[in-house]
Amino acid sequence: MPLPVLLVVDADAEALAGVEAELDDRYGRHYDVVCLRSVAAARARLQGYAESGAEVACVLAGSDLDGATGSEFLHEARRHHPHARRGLLIGWEDWGDKETGEVIFDGVARDHFDEYLFRPAQSPDELFHSAISGMLLDWAESQQEAPFTVHVVGESWTGRAYELREALQQCAVSHSFCLAESDKGRSILAGVPDGTDLPLVVFPDGSVLENPTNAELAVAAGGRVNPEHLDFDVIIVGAGPAGLSAAVYAASEGFGALVVDRGGIGGQATSSSLIRNYLGFPRGVSGRRLAQAAYDQAWVFGADFAFMTTVAGLEREDGHIAVTFSDGVRVRTRAVLLAMGASYTRIGVDSLEALNGAGVYYGGSTSEAPGLADAEVVVVGGANSAGQAALHLARYARNVTIVIRGESLRAGMSDYLVRQIELTENIAVRVRTEVVGGDGDGHLERLVLRDNTTGEEETVCADALFLMIGARPFTDWLPPEVVRDEHGFVLTGPDVVAAGAWSCERAPFHLETAMPGVFAAGDVRHDAVRRVASAVGEGSIAIQILHRYFEAEHLDVHGRPADVHPAVPAPAP
Repeated sequence: MPLPVLLVVDADAEALAGVEAELDDRYGRHYDVVCLRSVAAARARLQGYAESGAEVACVLAGSDLDGATGSEFLHEARRHHPHARRGLLIGWEDWGDKETGEVIFDGVARDHFDEYLFRPAQSPDELFHSAISGMLLDWAESQQEAPFTVHVVGESWTGRAYELREALQQCAVSHSFCLAESDKGRSILAGVPDGTDLPLVVFPDGSVLENPTNAELAVAAGGRVNPEHLDFDVIIVGAGPAGLSAAVYAASEGFGALVVDRGGIGGQATSSSLIRNYLGFPRGVSGRRLAQAAYDQAWVFGADFAFMTTVAGLEREDGHIAVTFSDGVRVRTRAVLLAMGASYTRIGVDSLEALNGAGVYYGGSTSEAPGLADAEVVVVGGANSAGQAALHLARYARNVTIVIRGESLRAGMSDYLVRQIELTENIAVRVRTEVVGGDGDGHLERLVLRDNTTGEEETVCADALFLMIGARPFTDWLPPEVVRDEHGFVLTGPDVVAAGAWSCERAPFHLETAMPGVFAAGDVRHDAVRRVASAVGEGSIAIQILHRYFEAEHLDVHGRPADVHPAVPAPAP
């Protein structure tokens, strides 16, 4: 079987030789490294690879080529090899130059290339190799061949097989799916006993689960379901960006922290294929990778996790707060942080709900994108997550249509995303429009769109529908003492006082709910800024506020009476 190709084109002979030496030395055993100075020769190679079916993993180009810019050539490369990662090579002398920055922003915005990287300055150049390794990992994940990929085999795309894929997505676990009757499915099933119950989940170590429950899947994927003890300093409900941030800060500052989530990690952030405006990631970072890194960080500091576990009750009890899980397990804590986030609103069209997992998806599941080559895709939603999903899907689909009820994307989407969408040739936007119907024979085939200005309805072809509309907080289980607004979002701080719901002598802390000792952060909170960075910030702030709460309640850092254990001063922010 031929090796995947790493193709480089650069008009600068000396620079090209340096790149070739580094690539050959580090990747020559596993990849076919091809370095060319001619754009025409590189185009011919790419076309030949496409005709032969050879895999192109990565394409690199210098910024100035003979007869084209690097950005233009990389854009052409995508047409032949949509899965290949594409990088623009720049020199250290170009770093910080305003014109170079504009070239990079414009190229990424137009999806001409995926990222930029510096030409090697020495040998070995580990900065260069770090960028290349990241690009190759992204390519492997897009091919669903990354290390530690979990394989799901099912009889259909819908039903329990889809639920298992969603659960793995929530746990930020790389996974692939195939039908039992496919070649890959038969190959996997050949290694398991006859009569094995489908759907089947196969882990990298060879272990197999037959039609597992979500709890069994979470344990196998590395998330503990039951806590090892029943008393904690703080219980964090929700493992999205706010909850993970709180877990990192709580555990690093010595709190015994338990994080509980009805799914896995990352919340809605895991549906973001590329977050480009998150501080410290100039090349962007996927929501899944960000969530996985945050989970690893909190785990190393000592936080406990309970995935696929639903919280059913919350009440004050003998100076503690008692938290009850749906399986009857009851734990005690001195403080609770609510960070459950919110879910996308269901579309409410029966024919489309029946196709959930078979062309109809809630959220921007990046795992579905590689299977949508040459497809017609519709994304419903006008927030950042919808824009990020549309841009990612446009790399694979023939056309992507964003449908919104409002007048313009700019009402709810960051400017940088709107600009990217406007510059992406195969993305269209339909305003003042909504999806009112659709169907298909076992898989989505068509949608009915209604123009809310004229009332006219139009049936359009659609292979996939990604729904990212509205936000419904997971707050139905909360007791009445935790006061919410008319939409179910939790009131905190001054809003609690304004609602006449505060009963203590002291004023509530900024993120404190109407139930003393219970705090809220992230999307679940009334008037929250619905951005990943904001949720992360609130999660960290909540832990600093927790120190002040313990001091006000005459408790030490571990929630015990301060006259029994000397108080520990709060660390500086």
